[in-house]
Amino acid sequence: MDVPLPHLDRPFDYLVPEALDAEAQPGVRVKVRFAGQLVDGWLLERAESSAHPKLAYLEKVVSSVPVLSPEVARLARAVADRYAGSLADVLRLAVPPRHARAEKAVTADADAPADPDAPADADARPGGRAEVDPRGWRDYPAGSALLRALTDGRPARAVWSALPGEDWADRYADAVAATVAGGRGAVVVVADARDLDRLDAALTAVLGAGRHVRLTAADGPARRYRAFLAARRGDVAVVIGTRAAMFAPVERLGLVAIWDDGDDLHAEPRAPYPHARDVLLTRAQLGDAAALVGGYARSAEAQLLVETSWAREVVADRAVVRARTPAMAPTGDDPQLARDPGAASARLPSLAWTSARDALRADLPVLVQVPRRGYVPSVACADCRTPARCPHCAGPLALPSAQGTPACRWCGRVAAANACPECGGRRLRASVTGARRTAEELGRAFPGVPVRTSGREEVLATVPGGAGLVIATPGAEPVADGGYGAVLLLDSWALLTRADLRAGEEALRRWMAAAALARPGTAGGRVVVVADGALAPVQALLRWDSAWFAARELAERRELGFPPAVRMASVTGVAEAVSDLLDGARLPDGAEVLGPVPADEGRERMLVRVPRSRAAALAEALHAAAGQRSARKAADPVRLQVDPLVLF
Repeated sequence: MDVPLPHLDRPFDYLVPEALDAEAQPGVRVKVRFAGQLVDGWLLERAESSAHPKLAYLEKVVSSVPVLSPEVARLARAVADRYAGSLADVLRLAVPPRHARAEKAVTADADAPADPDAPADADARPGGRAEVDPRGWRDYPAGSALLRALTDGRPARAVWSALPGEDWADRYADAVAATVAGGRGAVVVVADARDLDRLDAALTAVLGAGRHVRLTAADGPARRYRAFLAARRGDVAVVIGTRAAMFAPVERLGLVAIWDDGDDLHAEPRAPYPHARDVLLTRAQLGDAAALVGGYARSAEAQLLVETSWAREVVADRAVVRARTPAMAPTGDDPQLARDPGAASARLPSLAWTSARDALRADLPVLVQVPRRGYVPSVACADCRTPARCPHCAGPLALPSAQGTPACRWCGRVAAANACPECGGRRLRASVTGARRTAEELGRAFPGVPVRTSGREEVLATVPGGAGLVIATPGAEPVADGGYGAVLLLDSWALLTRADLRAGEEALRRWMAAAALARPGTAGGRVVVVADGALAPVQALLRWDSAWFAARELAERRELGFPPAVRMASVTGVAEAVSDLLDGARLPDGAEVLGPVPADEGRERMLVRVPRSRAAALAEALHAAAGQRSARKAADPVRLQVDPLVLF
């Protein structure tokens, strides 16, 4: 039943009236009477008898379309158990809301008689191709073998480190085509709409139109539901999408793939907070399917797959990497620093400025990555450097424009008469410079050169190949025709000094994603990172060796006892509720309870850490404790998250 109460997380038996016998098939949506109310539910299976002597009747079959496949139902149960959640919560993520008009249109199309004069399409179903050209996969020694395994239907599992300038969408299209040639289906998950558009175009070019569907919440309820039904009915063999596609019902699933698994957009913000990577890997394990985890950078979780031999790495030889990597340099090696020590604190050191100037003179675009959006997203007192805060809510003040008035980023109140509480000063200075301010500064430094910004307000997909400046926040970098002549990575400290376990990993991921857009080869583009070249993430970028950094990160997390080397759960709520849940939980042997630490809005957080071998026992114990609290109708809610992205 679609009831979000942990103590009701189990199947219930109902009698099927004779009038609904034909429609009440496994997988359909139904309505049942429970505790005096009519609630929604899914029919999981039909049985001849029940152990319960007295049963109520099924009230209604909402639709005769079986939207829940047995494979997805089994997957949803496994995901709920892994994340200490309820099956109903997972099914709400797996099955999109019903759209009656779209369902009626799809059913009418399916029931329409076939046109006898229409030409037969030999490629309309999986298995229409004999082999797939490896193309760019030849740059990786194990690439061709991966495609052969997919064509043969073998459950190959790979962690792929993409080369600079690699058209990852084409490589994924090749992998999907090989899977389809072997007579099986595929599910591919990407982080955002721009990546989805690239993959959509690549698959259309390889498979042809109408051979796959997009599944994303951004397409609207009707289009999303039509795509879902097309996959559920077996009309298409391939589903691509954002994290909404991780549960897509694909027949004879042969491949699950995810691009850039370190992107936090892959983490579902709704209970039980599953990560698309873990859902897809669970699906591959349950369905004996192949799995492909790819990216320019490698996450610690992907490195764990390699080190435990669950997956094999697909990487290029070092000679190929060196030939494809653009010229890279940190500003710490800038000779100007020896002559002018003040250059070390400059936001755009001479090396970066010279690289941008040379690229513009060669009529090539320049990409500038800035970690913050806005004009001046953080300001401080110009006299004593104390961060400027809102007098009403203590939120950070920001400047929206050069002539703008400071305003709070939390409550939105304008602080025109702001005075520093420490020294009484009224002058402000920028402590963090945003993308729009950077665009303004560079526009003055290079007059006559077109300046474009790409960020939250407007994300550009592509830019022309001529001279121009593109100022972008991480993840919003557009693709330039022919590649960028220079890529400048500014304000590296803003990424590296975050109070986050994944700060170094995330900084490297963002840098590599931007650097991959430069013109490939040492004679092509130039990448300048404003950082000390001795830092480990910078070294990994310069060598284009994210595997080395991921192995280093994983080793440190093993030593410190952090995910993914261990399984960790966070319990967040008011202090009394958190203590109540943990006191009632039968935690497995070896569990460590850490905290409390302050959370938002007067709540606190406790962390529970166990070895990976005890992960299932931890999730079961927390779910059972949550069920006990819901059964006695405890007033204060508690949020459970297993392996949350943010620990501190």
